[in-house]
Amino acid sequence: MTRETSPDTTGVTIRPGTAEDAGSVAALHAESWRTTYAGIVATHALGDGLAAERRELWELRLTVDYGEPANTPALLIAESAGETVGFAYLVPQPDGRVLLDNLHVRPGRTGAGTGGMLMAAARAHLARRHPGAVLYLEVLRDNTRAVAFYERQGGVRTAEQEGVFPGGQVLPEYEYSWPAREG
Repeated sequence: MTRETSPDTTGVTIRPGTAEDAGSVAALHAESWRTTYAGIVATHALGDGLAAERRELWELRLTVDYGEPANTPALLIAESAGETVGFAYLVPQPDGRVLLDNLHVRPGRTGAGTGGMLMAAARAHLARRHPGAVLYLEVLRDNTRAVAFYERQGGVRTAEQEGVFPGGQVLPEYEYSWPAREG
Protein backbone atom coordinates (compact mmCIF):
# COMPACT_ATOMS: atom_id res chain seq x y z
CA MET A 1 0.00 0.00 0.00
CA THR A 2 1.41 3.38 -0.94
CA ARG A 3 0.92 6.40 1.23
CA GLU A 4 -0.44 9.47 -0.52
CA THR A 5 1.01 12.75 0.65
CA SER A 6 0.19 16.21 -0.47
CA PRO A 7 2.99 18.61 -1.33
CA ASP A 8 3.98 20.93 1.51
CA THR A 9 5.18 24.19 0.08
CA THR A 10 4.10 26.25 3.07
CA GLY A 11 6.39 29.25 3.33
CA VAL A 12 8.07 28.65 -0.04
CA THR A 13 8.05 31.59 -2.43
CA ILE A 14 9.43 31.96 -5.95
CA ARG A 15 11.25 35.13 -6.97
CA PRO A 16 13.54 36.26 -9.79
CA GLY A 17 17.20 35.60 -9.08
CA THR A 18 19.97 38.19 -9.19
CA ALA A 19 23.77 38.24 -9.21
CA GLU A 20 23.65 38.29 -5.39
CA ASP A 21 22.25 34.74 -5.52
CA ALA A 22 25.37 33.25 -7.15
CA GLY A 23 26.82 31.89 -3.90
CA SER A 24 23.67 30.23 -2.59
CA VAL A 25 22.77 28.82 -6.02
CA ALA A 26 26.29 27.45 -6.54
CA ALA A 27 26.32 25.78 -3.12
CA LEU A 28 22.90 24.21 -3.68
CA HIS A 29 23.90 23.15 -7.21
CA ALA A 30 27.04 21.37 -5.95
CA GLU A 31 25.14 19.72 -3.08
CA SER A 32 22.41 18.55 -5.44
CA TRP A 33 24.91 17.12 -7.95
CA ARG A 34 26.76 15.22 -5.21
CA THR A 35 23.55 13.74 -3.86
CA THR A 36 21.71 13.07 -7.12
CA TYR A 37 24.58 11.96 -9.33
CA ALA A 38 26.47 9.74 -6.86
CA GLY A 39 26.84 6.40 -8.59
CA ILE A 40 25.89 7.87 -11.98
CA VAL A 41 28.60 10.45 -12.68
CA ALA A 42 32.30 9.73 -12.17
CA THR A 43 33.39 10.45 -8.60
CA HIS A 44 36.09 12.90 -9.69
CA ALA A 45 33.44 15.14 -11.29
CA LEU A 46 31.72 15.42 -7.90
CA GLY A 47 34.89 15.99 -5.90
CA ASP A 48 36.50 18.83 -4.01
CA GLY A 49 36.63 21.27 -6.92
CA LEU A 50 32.90 21.05 -7.70
CA ALA A 51 31.77 23.82 -5.35
CA ALA A 52 34.37 26.28 -6.65
CA GLU A 53 33.59 25.39 -10.26
CA ARG A 54 29.86 25.88 -9.69
CA ARG A 55 30.55 29.23 -7.95
CA GLU A 56 32.60 30.44 -10.91
CA LEU A 57 29.90 29.27 -13.33
CA TRP A 58 27.06 31.04 -11.50
CA GLU A 59 29.00 34.25 -10.97
CA LEU A 60 29.63 34.37 -14.72
CA ARG A 61 26.08 33.42 -15.70
CA LEU A 62 24.55 36.05 -13.44
CA THR A 63 26.83 38.96 -14.38
CA VAL A 64 27.38 38.60 -18.14
CA ASP A 65 25.53 40.93 -20.49
CA TYR A 66 23.45 38.84 -22.87
CA GLY A 67 22.37 41.85 -24.92
CA GLU A 68 18.75 41.70 -25.99
CA PRO A 69 16.28 40.90 -23.19
CA ALA A 70 14.90 38.08 -25.37
CA ASN A 71 18.36 36.42 -25.19
CA THR A 72 18.81 36.85 -21.44
CA PRO A 73 18.44 33.73 -19.30
CA ALA A 74 16.16 33.82 -16.26
CA LEU A 75 16.96 32.49 -12.80
CA LEU A 76 14.03 31.60 -10.56
CA ILE A 77 14.74 31.15 -6.85
CA ALA A 78 12.61 29.13 -4.43
CA GLU A 79 13.05 30.50 -0.92
CA SER A 80 11.86 29.51 2.52
CA ALA A 81 12.66 31.62 5.59
CA GLY A 82 15.31 33.50 3.60
CA GLU A 83 17.09 30.29 2.51
CA THR A 84 17.47 29.21 -1.13
CA VAL A 85 15.74 25.83 -1.26
CA GLY A 86 15.61 25.44 -5.04
CA PHE A 87 16.20 27.13 -8.35
CA ALA A 88 15.46 26.89 -12.05
CA TYR A 89 17.48 28.45 -14.86
CA LEU A 90 15.90 29.13 -18.27
CA VAL A 91 18.08 29.79 -21.32
CA PRO A 92 16.55 31.04 -24.62
CA GLN A 93 17.96 29.13 -27.60
CA PRO A 94 18.60 30.30 -31.18
CA ASP A 95 16.00 27.81 -32.47
CA GLY A 96 13.25 29.61 -30.52
CA ARG A 97 12.95 26.99 -27.79
CA VAL A 98 13.90 27.66 -24.15
CA LEU A 99 16.20 25.25 -22.31
CA LEU A 100 15.45 24.51 -18.67
CA ASP A 101 19.15 24.17 -18.02
CA ASN A 102 18.83 23.52 -14.30
CA LEU A 103 16.10 22.66 -11.85
CA HIS A 104 17.39 21.70 -8.43
CA VAL A 105 15.78 21.40 -5.02
CA ARG A 106 17.89 21.21 -1.86
CA PRO A 107 18.53 17.58 -0.90
CA GLY A 108 16.29 16.69 2.02
CA ARG A 109 13.52 18.95 0.67
CA THR A 110 12.72 17.00 -2.49
CA GLY A 111 9.29 15.46 -2.84
CA ALA A 112 7.55 18.29 -0.96
CA GLY A 113 6.29 20.28 -3.96
CA THR A 114 9.07 22.84 -4.46
CA GLY A 115 10.13 21.30 -7.78
CA GLY A 116 6.54 21.48 -9.01
CA MET A 117 6.35 25.13 -7.95
CA LEU A 118 9.54 25.84 -9.91
CA MET A 119 8.21 24.04 -13.00
CA ALA A 120 4.98 26.04 -12.83
CA ALA A 121 6.92 29.28 -12.40
CA ALA A 122 9.21 28.38 -15.33
CA ARG A 123 6.25 27.68 -17.60
CA ALA A 124 4.50 30.89 -16.50
CA HIS A 125 7.71 32.86 -17.17
CA LEU A 126 7.87 31.30 -20.62
CA ALA A 127 4.27 32.24 -21.41
CA ARG A 128 4.99 35.87 -20.42
CA ARG A 129 8.49 36.36 -21.87
CA HIS A 130 8.62 33.83 -24.74
CA PRO A 131 5.05 33.26 -25.93
CA GLY A 132 4.80 30.26 -28.21
CA ALA A 133 8.20 28.86 -27.17
CA VAL A 134 8.62 25.19 -26.32
CA LEU A 135 10.30 24.46 -22.99
CA TYR A 136 12.72 21.55 -23.01
CA LEU A 137 15.39 19.99 -20.84
CA GLU A 138 17.95 17.23 -20.84
CA VAL A 139 18.06 14.72 -17.98
CA LEU A 140 20.39 11.79 -17.38
CA ARG A 141 18.61 8.53 -18.20
CA ASP A 142 19.83 6.99 -14.95
CA ASN A 143 18.46 9.87 -12.87
CA THR A 144 15.23 7.91 -12.55
CA ARG A 145 13.74 10.14 -9.84
CA ALA A 146 14.07 13.22 -12.07
CA VAL A 147 12.76 11.32 -15.11
CA ALA A 148 9.66 10.31 -13.13
CA PHE A 149 9.22 13.90 -11.87
CA TYR A 150 9.37 15.40 -15.38
CA GLU A 151 6.90 12.82 -16.65
CA ARG A 152 4.51 13.65 -13.77
CA GLN A 153 4.90 17.31 -14.78
CA GLY A 154 3.60 16.50 -18.26
CA GLY A 155 6.94 16.35 -20.07
CA VAL A 156 7.04 14.34 -23.29
CA ARG A 157 10.22 12.49 -24.17
CA THR A 158 11.29 13.99 -27.48
CA ALA A 159 14.82 12.64 -27.92
CA GLU A 160 17.47 10.27 -26.61
CA GLN A 161 21.08 11.38 -26.83
CA GLU A 162 24.38 11.42 -25.01
CA GLY A 163 25.64 14.19 -22.76
CA VAL A 164 29.23 14.93 -21.86
CA PHE A 165 30.05 15.59 -18.20
CA PRO A 166 33.16 17.17 -16.68
CA GLY A 167 36.20 15.04 -17.41
CA GLY A 168 34.70 13.82 -20.69
CA GLN A 169 32.36 11.17 -19.28
CA VAL A 170 29.65 10.42 -21.84
CA LEU A 171 26.27 9.46 -20.38
CA PRO A 172 22.90 8.63 -21.95
CA GLU A 173 20.22 11.24 -21.46
CA TYR A 174 16.69 12.02 -22.46
CA GLU A 175 15.20 15.24 -23.74
CA TYR A 176 11.76 16.20 -22.43
CA SER A 177 9.60 18.96 -23.89
CA TRP A 178 6.51 20.92 -22.92
CA PRO A 179 4.50 22.72 -25.59
CA ALA A 180 3.83 26.42 -25.27
CA ARG A 181 0.89 27.35 -23.10
CA GLU A 182 -1.14 30.44 -22.48
CA GLY A 183 -0.08 32.74 -19.59
